Amino acid sequence: MPDIPPLTTALWSHEPHERAGRPLLVLLHGYGADERDLFGLRPLLPDEFVLAAPRAPLGLPWPTPGYSWYPIEGLESRDPSHVTAAASALHAFIDDVADTDSVGLLGFSQGGAIALQAMRLRPERFAFAVNLSGYATPGELPLDGELARIRPPVFWGRGSRDDIIPEFLVAHTTEWLPAHSELSGRVYPGLTHSISDQEAADVRAFLERRLDGGQ
Repeated sequence: MPDIPPLTTALWSHEPHERAGRPLLVLLHGYGADERDLFGLRPLLPDEFVLAAPRAPLGLPWPTPGYSWYPIEGLESRDPSHVTAAASALHAFIDDVADTDSVGLLGFSQGGAIALQAMRLRPERFAFAVNLSGYATPGELPLDGELARIRPPVFWGRGSRDDIIPEFLVAHTTEWLPAHSELSGRVYPGLTHSISDQEAADVRAFLERRLDGGQ
């Protein structure tokens, strides 16, 4: 498995003494962004969650700003083991910082792919995942059958005009997610590779159902 550096930088919505026992929502930014990106969603998300936004571990080739979870340049971009390695680094981060058994994931683009891959590595660890403009990584993992048995809630949102994620990955995800999760979501007409106000409202409703114990 490729060597991925540990996650060492993160933004938190609450101080350490305020986190115990509260559900944790981990925000996973996309390619070329950093931990501040999805943290901007904080006013739109339910207050009951403690938010943690780690910075992806890989810097981008100069002069491109931001960070990535796995390479998308060259032949390495075709290797799913990089996605798995990054998801394993996320697990190590969560194991270090989480003081609750209730952990959910919310990722955009690359971050959405990491959210699903992390859930596949340890299906019992996460209560749910939100995948915005992301995808499920092709290939089989040893615990995919266990994930299909548990069928955790997953929200998948994407835009009808998103031309960043290749069509074959969208097609794969369209087949894969219903077989491995309790899927809800929406395709947003006219939306590009971004998050709309309507999508943010739908995510909030999904998260509120998780707080209420709904499926």
